[in-house]
Amino acid sequence: MRRAATYAMTAALLVVLARAADDLPLPDPLKTVAGKTVASPEAWRNGRRAEVLELFRAQVYGRAPVARPHDLRFETIATTKTALSGRATRKDVRIRFSGPGGESTIRLVVFIPNNAPKPVPGFLLISNHSWEGLVTAGQQSSPFWPVERIVARGYVAAAFLNADLDPDKDDGFKDGVHGIFDRKDAPRPPDAWGTITAWAWGASRVMDYFETDADIDAKRMAVVGHSRGGKCALWCGAEDERFALVISNESGCTGAALARRKQGETIKAINSRFPHWFCANYKRYNDKESELPVDQHELIALMAPRLVYVASATNDKWSDPPAEFRSCVLAEPVYRLFGLSGLGATNMPSPEHPLLDGHIGYHLRTGQHDLTGYDWTCFMDFADRHWKKESAKP
Repeated sequence: MRRAATYAMTAALLVVLARAADDLPLPDPLKTVAGKTVASPEAWRNGRRAEVLELFRAQVYGRAPVARPHDLRFETIATTKTALSGRATRKDVRIRFSGPGGESTIRLVVFIPNNAPKPVPGFLLISNHSWEGLVTAGQQSSPFWPVERIVARGYVAAAFLNADLDPDKDDGFKDGVHGIFDRKDAPRPPDAWGTITAWAWGASRVMDYFETDADIDAKRMAVVGHSRGGKCALWCGAEDERFALVISNESGCTGAALARRKQGETIKAINSRFPHWFCANYKRYNDKESELPVDQHELIALMAPRLVYVASATNDKWSDPPAEFRSCVLAEPVYRLFGLSGLGATNMPSPEHPLLDGHIGYHLRTGQHDLTGYDWTCFMDFADRHWKKESAKP
């Protein structure tokens, strides 16, 4: 009884805090830098979207110096048609590429349900756990990446390790893809890509592979990330419009949470702890969030008119659930340009009452900072609701 009362008090407090974010002076996603109002899908697609994307590249995440490498190639090193006790086909894939600084490989593991009509839609997880945890999936249950449950719902379960793109450490951008593609004959520019962008770049190379696999429906693939992976998933989805669904789980600061609210992790705090995650320009906004020309609701708006989902947890104060929720609310005007509903709500929902009907999905889960089975259930329910509706259209 006492626990239930505590949960109710926490939920009520979060609702109050979410409403307080309404008073923040935030940039308008539908107002150009020149002060013109965007009033049509064409004006968004042909001008304002590129403007917002460029502001995030220049001031926050940095820009990748290369898109698809000229020698990108895919090698399926093993195929097991009887994975998960015969319910799935497992493919172990190596995505190889090179640049001026050397060669590298992204290891990818894919589980495709055997009884689903091909091609099959699914979920790509950007994982910061161990590679061993990914390759042993199916042999032991994992709430973080519940392969068996994803396959049982009729979806592809795919994952790669972010460290294959860039180890998560501040080494002056010498290792990983930075060492392969960055110029060595000039100082590093202040808008050069950070580690988050390197991981997002890797997810796009995985999408390049999906487009070659006849078993996978590349037009209905979701990119999923938790915490730092959630920041990465959002940035990947903003830059790569091939992902039909973008899922951010408890991504917080420089993910889904409004920077200007400053109730959880701040720009200064994240730049101090993880100086390699973002471009050098982002450090200009330490303790100066109000000077940032964008905020995170505009990042979510960059997914329009595609699907996007944001998840929070009641006890994850560092990720600032009210600020994550308000970002979803404030991204909705861009979806309305396309005649689509966004979140479809302005009041933060109670825990375990997901909002699934609009093109922006959201839920607040009781508990700590984690990626759980409940989160995955909501993600798949959201995909079911929208992708099955789309496939049922004549």
